[in-house]
Amino acid sequence: MGANERRPTRTTPATIRPRSHAKRREHRQPIRQNDGKGGVRGYDGGKKVKGRKRHLVVDTAGFVLKAFVSEAQHHDGTVGTWLLPGLRDRFPRLKKLWADGTYTGTFVEQAGGLGIEVEITTRLSDRLGFQVIPRRWVVERTFAWLGNYRRLSKDYEYWVYTSDAMIYAAMVHLMVRRLARLRAAA
Repeated sequence: MGANERRPTRTTPATIRPRSHAKRREHRQPIRQNDGKGGVRGYDGGKKVKGRKRHLVVDTAGFVLKAFVSEAQHHDGTVGTWLLPGLRDRFPRLKKLWADGTYTGTFVEQAGGLGIEVEITTRLSDRLGFQVIPRRWVVERTFAWLGNYRRLSKDYEYWVYTSDAMIYAAMVHLMVRRLARLRAAA
């Protein structure tokens, strides 16, 4: 090893090369491009749902009265009981709820204690194949309306509270659009 360990200085000017060549490939990995979803998540083995579930109380027209987003691991009947406490105060004329078969048990008892009758909608017969379940289509139509909004089509949100707020914002947008359409027709 010599005393001067520096490289010799360049005597010719540096050639300018293009940053990428057509035959070259970029070997660096993208940074945080396909990042996993954050926030609280769960898994419901019965419905085979991974992530979060939305629970809605809708009126007969399908507009959201109350929404609750939870981790998927919570049983539907349990989450339904979390929806009930403020429901009677905000909607005093509410007399009857139609619910899916998973909301039986404690949910029906607590709703009865508040003076709300719960009717469980089930299949009409043991026939295989698609069946329209009475009153079930109302909430399913609401879920379809919510799916038309980009932020609700997939679960982009980190916090469940933000998902709740997006449901209410989408419903406000939908109702304002309908009101404007009615006024324009009149």
